[in-house]
Amino acid sequence: MNLLLLLGIPLLTGLLVLLVSTKVQVRWVSFVGATAQLIASFLLFFAFRTEIADQNTAQFLFEVDYTLIESFNIHFHLGVDGISVAMILLTSFVVVAGILVSWNIEKMTKEFYFLLILLSLGAYGFFLSLDLFVLFFFLEMAVIPKYLLIGIWGSGKKDYSANKLALMLMGGSALILVGMLGLYFIGGHEFNIVHLSKLTISTDYQHLIFPFLFLGFGVFTALFPFHTWVPDGHSSAPTAGSMFLAGISMKLGGYGCLRVAIYLLPEGAKEYAHIIIVLSSIAILYGAFVTMMQKDLKYMNAYSSISHVGFSLLAMAMLTQTAITGALMQMISHGLMTALFFAVIGMIYDRTHTRMVDEMGGLMKTMPFITTVFFLVGFCSLGLPGLSGFVAEMTVFVGSWQVDDWFHRAATIAAIMSIVVTAVYILRAIGSTAMGPIKNPSFATLKDATWNEKLAAVILLIGIIGIGIAPSWLSNLLKPAAEIITNRIMGK
Repeated sequence: MNLLLLLGIPLLTGLLVLLVSTKVQVRWVSFVGATAQLIASFLLFFAFRTEIADQNTAQFLFEVDYTLIESFNIHFHLGVDGISVAMILLTSFVVVAGILVSWNIEKMTKEFYFLLILLSLGAYGFFLSLDLFVLFFFLEMAVIPKYLLIGIWGSGKKDYSANKLALMLMGGSALILVGMLGLYFIGGHEFNIVHLSKLTISTDYQHLIFPFLFLGFGVFTALFPFHTWVPDGHSSAPTAGSMFLAGISMKLGGYGCLRVAIYLLPEGAKEYAHIIIVLSSIAILYGAFVTMMQKDLKYMNAYSSISHVGFSLLAMAMLTQTAITGALMQMISHGLMTALFFAVIGMIYDRTHTRMVDEMGGLMKTMPFITTVFFLVGFCSLGLPGLSGFVAEMTVFVGSWQVDDWFHRAATIAAIMSIVVTAVYILRAIGSTAMGPIKNPSFATLKDATWNEKLAAVILLIGIIGIGIAPSWLSNLLKPAAEIITNRIMGK
C-alpha cells in the first residue's frame, strides 16, 4: 500500500473545503474526506496483516523515501509498524467522530473544518515519519490548528487558554529540537530513525540527550508537572477541538516518548526510568484526586486524562515488553474513550447550556441515548471488563508487576489504587447527571441525539467495545514492535 494516500486524502479534502462555497458542501466534503481516511486506515491495517501473515519480517513496511535536502541528509521517509498502524486507526476514528459532532458549527464553518483536517494531516504525517526532521515538521503542523480552534471557536478564558497551550507546547518543541539536533550531530549527520537505532551512541551522550527528548514530548502528553495546559485547553476548546486534543494530540507526545526517546536512547531511558515512574505515579494519583473535586464535566474529563495518560508513561518507564504493550493499548483506549467523553459532554452542554454537575439531574428521562453513552464511556474510564479501559489497564498492571523490586511494585500498587478514586468520581458524576428527578423544568423538553451525534458515538463505541471484547487483534498488532523496542533496551 502506498502511504502517500494517507497524506493525500486529508490534503485533498482540505483543498476542496476551501474551494466549495456553501456550509452544507463544507460539511459533506469534510465528512466524505474523513470517511475516506477511515477506509484508507482499514486498508492499511489489512494490508499490514497480510504482509505479516506472508512472513515479511521487515521492521517497517510500505516504506517511501524521497530526498528533500541532500546537503543536510533530510528525507521524506515514511513507513509503518504495528504501533504506527494502531495510531493511524485511532486518528481516523476520532477525525470522523469530530467532523460529525461539529455538524452545527455556524461561525466560520469553512475555516473550522479546514483546521480540523489540517490537524489530522499533521497527526498522520507524524505517525508515518521515519525521519526526525519530517516528524518534527508534522508535530509543529499540528500545533497551529489547536491554537486557532481554541482562540477563535473556544469559550470561557479562550485567549488565555490558547496562549498557554501554544507557549507550553512550543517550549516542549524547543526541547525536542535541541535533543533532535544533538542526535543529528552525534549520529553522523543522520535524521533517519532506522539508521540512528543501529548506531552505538555513548552512554554519556544518551544521558545528556534523553531528558531533552523525553521532557519535550512529555509536555505534549501532559507529563507532570508540565500538564497545566491540559485543563485550561480542554475546558475552553470547542467539542471537536477537545476531542482532537485529548484523542490525538496527547498521543503524539506518548508516541514520541517511546519511538524517539526510549527507542533511540535506551541507556538514557534506564538512567531516568525511576524519575519518570515517580512523576507518572504522582500524575495518576494527583489527576484522580483533583478530578474527584471537579464540578465542571469538561474539567473532570481533562484532569482524568492526566491520570489516564500517566498509566501509559508509567508503563513505558517499566521497560518490559508487556508494560510497553500495555502503554500503547492504554494510549489507544484513552484516545477513543476521552474523545467520546468530550463528545457526550458537548452534546449535553449544547442542550442544557451548563457543564456543572450539580445543576443537572434526570437527563436519562429526556436524553436516553446520550446518557446511555455517558454511562458506557464512564464505565470504560473506571476499567469495567468488556470495555477497552479494562484490557489496557490490566496489561499495564501485569507488565509493571513483572519488575520484581519494591520500588516498581509500590508504584504499581499506587496506580491500582487510583481506580477506586476513579470509580468514585465517575459514578457520582453519572448519578448526579443522569439519575434522579429533573432539577430544571426546562430540561424536561430536551431533545435526544441527532443522527450525526449518534453516528459519531457509535463509531467510537465500536472501537471501545471491539478492543474490550476481542483485544487480541490489537495486542498482536502491537507486540512485535514492542518486542523490538524491548530488545533494544536489553541490548539484544
